[in-house]
Amino acid sequence: MRHEHSIRHPAGSPAKAAAAPDPDLLPPLPSAKHRGGQPRTWLRAADHVAGAAAGLLALAVPVDCVCCGAEDLALCVACERQVRLLTRHPFRAEQQAPALMNVDGGIILPVVAAGVYREELAQGLLSFKRHGQHQLGAVFAKGLGHGIAAAAAGLDDVCLVPVPSSAGAFIKRGFSPIHLLLSAWLHLQHQGRTRTGAQIVDVLRKSRRRAALQQLPGGQKGLGRGARAARVRGSMKVPGHKRRQVSGRRCIIVDDVLTTGATLAEAAHALHLSGAVVAGAVVLAATRPPDSAGSGAGAPGDGG
Repeated sequence: MRHEHSIRHPAGSPAKAAAAPDPDLLPPLPSAKHRGGQPRTWLRAADHVAGAAAGLLALAVPVDCVCCGAEDLALCVACERQVRLLTRHPFRAEQQAPALMNVDGGIILPVVAAGVYREELAQGLLSFKRHGQHQLGAVFAKGLGHGIAAAAAGLDDVCLVPVPSSAGAFIKRGFSPIHLLLSAWLHLQHQGRTRTGAQIVDVLRKSRRRAALQQLPGGQKGLGRGARAARVRGSMKVPGHKRRQVSGRRCIIVDDVLTTGATLAEAAHALHLSGAVVAGAVVLAATRPPDSAGSGAGAPGDGG
């Protein structure tokens, strides 16, 4: 990818924000985004109305911060700031995912992560995946936008292809977390806060042949590299009537969490079979494989 030189690799073990400067947050990337025109008046008014409604709802239905337990907001001001810091500087993360590297250490699929799956980002993302809170979605969408801008820098006519949730996860939650995040990201695009020119193309589907295996109890939580790869093998496809949307086009896969990389590798395989040119992938957060030392917050369940 032509922008590879502008994306750094994480080094060392993450440190607490209150201690020495976090190596995962330094140095900042050259900005790959730019501001558009001023948001329309009615959009600003809609944001104010939404904020007022959220305040009234907090009075009627008390909520606590999902990270620290502070009252009145799903994500308090201090924890929201920490999430923004943790997703401020995207980095290349595929070396943490064994399924995306070959035996010679070569890269099979480059991945940009907006942040490291730990602390407030991990806690908030777990809560968002369970409940789909609007406030968390808006904050995470900005972080994901940084990753998308870095991954798409220097590329024209890029398609963003979200990884679909399993049928069981969708039925349990009633929504797809990554689709909600991309929807919030589109809202930011319309407000002129971030612009990349990338287009969302929702073409990946779960394969019915692997549906029974995908619905086994426990999801992918706690599975190692081999078990995850076996579980997702053949699990995704691009239906025939949708292949023309991506055939011959440059695509970037989008998911919420990167663990072993097995899910992203399978998504890339399905897109390759449809004739797409897979340029890379973007995730909101990256963690080490669950079967390696120093995995931090632990496996996040279904994810890349």
